[in-house]
Amino acid sequence: MIQDKISLRRRFRQARAALPPAAQRSAARAALRIALRQGLLLRGRRWGFYLPVNGEFDVLPLINQALWMGKQCYLPVIPRRPGRPLGFVRLDGRQGIGKNRYGIAEPHGRRVPARRLEVLVLPLVAFDDAGHRLGMGGGYYDATLAHQRRTGWPRPWRLGLAYECQRAETLPAEPWDVGLNALLTEARLRRFRA
Repeated sequence: MIQDKISLRRRFRQARAALPPAAQRSAARAALRIALRQGLLLRGRRWGFYLPVNGEFDVLPLINQALWMGKQCYLPVIPRRPGRPLGFVRLDGRQGIGKNRYGIAEPHGRRVPARRLEVLVLPLVAFDDAGHRLGMGGGYYDATLAHQRRTGWPRPWRLGLAYECQRAETLPAEPWDVGLNALLTEARLRRFRA
């Protein structure tokens, strides 16, 4: 199972990296148009996003639109100890932004837990039509969403963001995985029974 995930990550990261920058920008604009047409940004007031690295789908047009619509937008902060959940800091223009131990930009400020967010936009390496996602392998989002698995708490609503080239036939699912409620690509919005 672990070897399967390693080879899947390699395969779909290569597919994602093969997209030219112009195609990535076009995909981000197309996904925003779909999100607006589907009324996706009307869902909830507090949104958790991520800052894209290593070819991840560019979420910045969605963040800018959400801010323009008056949404409270939050970014993740990696915990100091592995296995702990991500914290989220609100983007309000007053906080500083630094780099974490992985070189990813993250804000400084008061952290809130994911369960306080209404929508969480998740990066991923691959997805399937059952709503499973394959992440980078650090387990941060699994730890962050563990409260949903344990308690059945409905928040946050989970939205994956990916390119169509990241679609797998099926992905291995672990008992601790929390599925996606929906997935947005440059081509369409998929909804799942999570």
